[in-house]
Amino acid sequence: MEEPHRRIRALHTASTITVYQAYSPEIGLPTIRDGRFPAAWKPDRMTWIKPSFMWMMYRSGWGMKEGQETVLAFEITREGFDWALRHACLSHYVRGLHPDRDTWQRDLKRAPSRVQWDPERDLHLHPLPYRSLQLGLSGEASSRYADEWIVSISDVTPLAHEIHALVRDGELDSAARLLPQEQEYPASAELLAHLRP
Repeated sequence: MEEPHRRIRALHTASTITVYQAYSPEIGLPTIRDGRFPAAWKPDRMTWIKPSFMWMMYRSGWGMKEGQETVLAFEITREGFDWALRHACLSHYVRGLHPDRDTWQRDLKRAPSRVQWDPERDLHLHPLPYRSLQLGLSGEASSRYADEWIVSISDVTPLAHEIHALVRDGELDSAARLLPQEQEYPASAELLAHLRP
């Protein structure tokens, strides 16, 4: 079956969706230990959450890039995730989707969340011909994420390293079997209408 050009692929349950972030050990390790972000985490900065495990692997270099050595899986409420989508603005202007560039810029400045559609990645971290969602949270969305939406936090750094070692050794089938089994997230067409170019 052919992949749609843009869709949200994620681990999800009836009430939660799993998203990924990578942090330095100074932030990541206390977050795992305490089940919440430490004081060093800045809620006023834009924080990007990624439902795609492989896009997180690409972004963090399998958890080996400096400042991204701790890869965390956050299980958050679908209610919160949907709220962020509903209040999001696309991170780039699209003629026909937005009335004009000025309106889009105003909307972007006001929106507590923003969406980017980035090429999904294969096991070699090469781009695939379809895109997965990244969701940037700031202001109210970032605070809600940290204080209300998180259900559980787990450290997936060992999993990232294990899959990477298998890929390096050419064991692609074994690597693929360890990947989170992401499926299309059931977001309504209405919820994504303002976010799909």
